[in-house]
Amino acid sequence: MSTGTGITTRGKVALRAAAAASWASQKAGRGKGSMIGGLIALKIDPTLMEQLGAGRRTAVITGTNGKSTTTRMTAAALSTLGEVATQADGANMDAGIVAALSTRVQAPLAALEVDELHVPHVSDAVNPEALVLLNLSRDQLDRVGEINMIERKLRACVAAHPEAVVIANCDDVLVTSVAYDAKNVVWVAAGGGWASDAASCPRTGEPIVWEGSHWRSTGSDFARPTPDWWLDDENLYGPDGLKIPMTLALPGRANRGNAAQAVAAAVAMGAKAEDAVAAAATVQEVAGRYSTVEVGSHSVHMLLAKNPAGWQEALSMIDPTVDGLVIAVNGQVPDGEDLSWLWDVRFEHFEGVKVVAAGERGTDLAVRLTYAGVEHTLDPNPLRAIASCPPGRVEVLANYTAFRDLNTAIAKEARNA
Repeated sequence: MSTGTGITTRGKVALRAAAAASWASQKAGRGKGSMIGGLIALKIDPTLMEQLGAGRRTAVITGTNGKSTTTRMTAAALSTLGEVATQADGANMDAGIVAALSTRVQAPLAALEVDELHVPHVSDAVNPEALVLLNLSRDQLDRVGEINMIERKLRACVAAHPEAVVIANCDDVLVTSVAYDAKNVVWVAAGGGWASDAASCPRTGEPIVWEGSHWRSTGSDFARPTPDWWLDDENLYGPDGLKIPMTLALPGRANRGNAAQAVAAAVAMGAKAEDAVAAAATVQEVAGRYSTVEVGSHSVHMLLAKNPAGWQEALSMIDPTVDGLVIAVNGQVPDGEDLSWLWDVRFEHFEGVKVVAAGERGTDLAVRLTYAGVEHTLDPNPLRAIASCPPGRVEVLANYTAFRDLNTAIAKEARNA
């Protein structure tokens, strides 16, 4: 079946209704309308994802952190082979996935960011050629649940799709456990700076011992596999002596790991390694993340973090020479209403930087900063917090809804200027 030719009459009605709903949402100024379009389409035809996925060669990308960035890089790398359907906005549950597939019905390739909980049924629907596993750590316990439960569900998903090529981060203990028994696995040493959620073996419960970059379980032969792909600060290394210089537009060691897995996935699906690296390197921002915007007398660099591992990585990207740092935290449902994880994050290394705690839960953050010995001020309004910084460069680190709302406020201010 060629892509797009297997849509049923009901499915076509669903797609037309989705397009109309998206158009109306845009006209009403309620956003891009992709989510409402996907929701309506699935209400009309619950099998639409399977229909849209048929005939495509699809990479599914999942993990706690780095999904949007790796998906954007994978889509860029796969675009060297042909047209790619993918999300532009990180909408990684069913409605967003259907919306992404429906906007490019004829695209022969797809790179789909998928929420960890949704991977099993999405994989059943789209039958991925490649399954990219980034990392697993605690994230929104009130929604996602206990992390070892996620590991077990993903392990079962891998077993249910034995023909998929699994691109797995061997520096992450939980991801390695997910992929360890896979029929066809490509190991990537993508890095694993956060090990707090994998102190014990997910298979035996025995302690995990780290020896440099190598790790092993003390209760079985479960241990870090030898990577097929790995990287340093300058190059990406791969099978058969491959060595490619890799300079990215995005900052941080974690993004180099994301790029390595994106390239490995694209190569597994037929891309040339050099072309895939060059394409991944062109990604400069992801749905506003890592972008720089002008706000009054400030040049504002935007960073997003959503859980302890992501916050620790984002904090490592903060330029210590900036004129101000605004940290904005909300506690809405999409963020996770329990912010006790703030106490797992190390905030203790900001000296000589103007720090402002902001967001709806700025007071919670201010308490944490006080205990960390970080001098700071408090302003719940992130725009005012930015304005309170000395003129010049300001880093903004925010969780999901704080990031979203600040971008909306900045755009509104720019229109009214």
